[in-house]
Amino acid sequence: MTTQSEVNRTEQQEDLLKSLIAFTKDHRATYWSGTLSEFLERVMTADPQGAARTSHQYMWDMIRWMGGEDEKGNFRCRLFDQELFGVDESIDRVVDYFKAAAAGSEVGRRLLLLLGPPSGGKSTLVILLKRGLEEYSHTEAGAIYGIQGCPVHESPLHLVPHSLRSRFRDTYGVDIKGEVCPHCRTRLENDYEGDFLRMPVERVFISEAGRVGIGTYAPHDPTTADLADLVGSVDLSKVAEYGDEGDPRAWSWSGAVYAASRGMLEMIEILKVKREFLYLLLTLTQEKNVKVSRFPLIYLDETILAHTNLAEFRKFLQESENEALLDRMVIIQVPYTLNYKDEARIYKKLISSAAAAFREVHLDPHVLHAAAVFAILTRLHDGEDKELEMGKKVRLYANEEVDGYAHAETARMRQRMPDEGLSGISPRFVINSLSNAIIQSNAKSITTMDALLALKDSIENDARIDPKRKRKWIDYLVLARKDFYNRWVKEDVHKALFVSFEQEAQDLLDKYLDEVEATLDNRHIKDPITNEERKPDERFLRAVEEKIHISDSGKQSFRQEVVRKAMGAYKRGEKFTLDSHAQLHNAVQQYLFEQRRDVLRLVSSTTRPDEEVRQKISVVEKRLVEEYGYDSHSAREALNYVTTLMAQE
Repeated sequence: MTTQSEVNRTEQQEDLLKSLIAFTKDHRATYWSGTLSEFLERVMTADPQGAARTSHQYMWDMIRWMGGEDEKGNFRCRLFDQELFGVDESIDRVVDYFKAAAAGSEVGRRLLLLLGPPSGGKSTLVILLKRGLEEYSHTEAGAIYGIQGCPVHESPLHLVPHSLRSRFRDTYGVDIKGEVCPHCRTRLENDYEGDFLRMPVERVFISEAGRVGIGTYAPHDPTTADLADLVGSVDLSKVAEYGDEGDPRAWSWSGAVYAASRGMLEMIEILKVKREFLYLLLTLTQEKNVKVSRFPLIYLDETILAHTNLAEFRKFLQESENEALLDRMVIIQVPYTLNYKDEARIYKKLISSAAAAFREVHLDPHVLHAAAVFAILTRLHDGEDKELEMGKKVRLYANEEVDGYAHAETARMRQRMPDEGLSGISPRFVINSLSNAIIQSNAKSITTMDALLALKDSIENDARIDPKRKRKWIDYLVLARKDFYNRWVKEDVHKALFVSFEQEAQDLLDKYLDEVEATLDNRHIKDPITNEERKPDERFLRAVEEKIHISDSGKQSFRQEVVRKAMGAYKRGEKFTLDSHAQLHNAVQQYLFEQRRDVLRLVSSTTRPDEEVRQKISVVEKRLVEEYGYDSHSAREALNYVTTLMAQE
């Protein structure tokens, strides 16, 4: 017999296969090759703008191809949706950079530098852009062409002589920028006798692994770093073949700037490189050429995207001679997110890519959010109100409602403290702590308290953290537990317990309605058992209403509104239920929860509960598992924890 899990797995496999087929259809690339004459006749005529794109224009077209509109009608690039969370502002600035550069503004003559703390998303953002370029180049919209055999994959349009470029612009409506590289110039003269129309052209597919359109440079020991890593050097094995070190065919075109031509060059930890490297890169960005010995200027069209951390940047700022270099950079900060919900999504992503043993461990529904709250607290600056103010700031940054504060306060906080998010706990620290908790306990279920204790252990045993900061961060763990986890877990148990007493809740609602109607009509209520008349139970009414903060002065209007809704339901032939009035639903739920604390206390009691109570407890646990993301272990732990909290109140 086929189980439901097997059916689900089969459906997932079928959906994946359909997605793979759809992807190949959308990205089915047609290879093309021919002479420059054929290129001009077939390709250039069909799409002049696409064939003449610069690297910045190509990047911008890729971003737009990957883009769409969000629910507010704003442009959003889906390239980043599943990998980067909480850094929308930084992503928007990167997108704006490419939009402006593609339009031909001076921004395109500046090096783009991403600045931020470790594990903040800088590298991921660059990697996603690289993957986007590779994917886009395999689509018809992203078709890009280069001179066949050219070491820098340059545009075939560079072969058009300068004397004919004005007529070319008049014919096709595009400008030609750039010069033929020394290697292709030599081939043109030696192999094709100067007939540039016979030069071979082919469609190019961007590939980081194939060193086509994407180059990457990572710094190493400054004493041994050589510019050859960027611009190449003489290939001694070919000197004998061509007889001259100045022959471009005897040059090793293995430098990263050549691999990145027509696409993007990533410079990792750029401020760790020698100054001469920086000047070469900035000249390449501004003038689009590099100068190497024995050759004239080599034209290279590429986007340079660099990233570095705050420590290196601050050292760079201290040297006055670097001011000129800073003027040629567009610096975009990529801080840690300050929204704990986005931070939790980062953890979830990291866990999904972890080893199977880690993924198979059950985490209760608040583990990641509680850890995220703690991480956000370490990234904020202390307010005047200490704990209270910090807790409110965390909620405001998560776009939650906070009494006494409008949503606009979030923007004002960022303006007052622009450095928030540039320091504090990194996502890797949290994931490492969770990993240690799993490894040390061999547990298959981790609760929020387990996670907070694991973070505490990591802080106390980390020699890099000074004692004062350790104490502060442990206080933040306490704040995350008291102000956030306690509220969340009580709400879960509250809701699960409430459903167990649905009939009692409806009876309670009916009683409230009877008491309200008697109060408004100024009449007595007859006891159904003794037939004695009594006044409406004002104490009961206020006990319910105070659960949702109905003031004494506002009780009359609230009660009149409830009666109007009840009469409306009666006229429509409907029963007035808990779902008929959201506020009253919440009030009755909380009132009943308070009245049924004894049931929760029996969970951890040494005495054996009777069968009715045991059954109700079982229903609560089952609902926590089925509807709120717990497993049996964490559900029981949550019930015990809430029972302890209530005993302390």
